[in-house]
Amino acid sequence: MSELTTVARPYAKAAFDFAVEKQAVDKWTEMLAFLAEVARDKTVAAMLTGYTSAGQLADIFIKIGGEQIDEQGQNFIKVMAENGRLVALPAVAEQFTLMREEWQKEVTAEVTSATELSAQQLEAIAASLEQRLARKVKLDCRIDSDLVAGVVIRAGDTVIDGSVRGKLNRLADKLQS
Repeated sequence: MSELTTVARPYAKAAFDFAVEKQAVDKWTEMLAFLAEVARDKTVAAMLTGYTSAGQLADIFIKIGGEQIDEQGQNFIKVMAENGRLVALPAVAEQFTLMREEWQKEVTAEVTSATELSAQQLEAIAASLEQRLARKVKLDCRIDSDLVAGVVIRAGDTVIDGSVRGKLNRLADKLQS
């Protein structure tokens, strides 16, 4: 996976720089997300690792994309196909999204809780994180009944473990030391 990230980063950077220059960041985000889904398709993925020529692969992506892929997007696909890098499209989309969030001063925080949180709780978490991280925060909520109670918040490199399971683990570590 880290190999694909390394391969994807220059393509994502080039696409992002172009999108910022043309003021089309949202359009490129949608286009790359769509292309990443196409690349994840089992039939297409088999072609990517098979013996299909670069030109044929580019044509397949362009035909599937139809109107969702503009001329610059088609050129992007052709360059990636010529270099044998279409398999990295999902990683390119991921890297592009990270660059977009950094550019927009946004961060996506994964909030894992034992039970579903109310709208007020989510607003309080978002406000607190925005103040702490000095960024706009989007919440991605998940439920994990193994937490017993409380929440675990992951935003970039920051992890806040306020779960009962986490507190019990920390208590056990202190008692053992």
